[in-house]
Amino acid sequence: MQFNKQMRSINRANQGGFTLIELIVVIVILGILAATALPRFADMGDNARFAKMQAARGAVQSAMNIAHGESLVVGGNPANVAMEGQNIAMTFNYPSAASIAAAAGLGADYGVAVANGVATISDTTVAGCSFTYTQAQAANTQPAVTAPALANCAGQ
Repeated sequence: MQFNKQMRSINRANQGGFTLIELIVVIVILGILAATALPRFADMGDNARFAKMQAARGAVQSAMNIAHGESLVVGGNPANVAMEGQNIAMTFNYPSAASIAAAAGLGADYGVAVANGVATISDTTVAGCSFTYTQAQAANTQPAVTAPALANCAGQ
């Protein structure tokens, strides 16, 4: 009976916690996992920026088609159509380059530069991360919307 009490006492003493070596091994494993995961999180910024520009491009294309549909409903070749309480200037039944950002509802997160019938819509945080909207050049022709390049949307 005395022997059993001593064994229980020894077993409790051995179950006191983790050894220093076990703790160091766990810390090293967590460090390795963090070192391999960190580059993946750093790369997501570029992908998010590219996705943001793709979303803006989709908004521009949708606004272009909605305004075109509205102009066809009105009939003729209207100079303006009303969208969301705004007058959108039209060129050959499509939004003009000067009014496409308003039609698409692009906010302050995007820079818009218009020259010679071409609107360049860019991300304000990275130079070169942009796409263009070229207004319709003749009747029965659609405007051209380029795609942003992933390489141009990489962080500097």
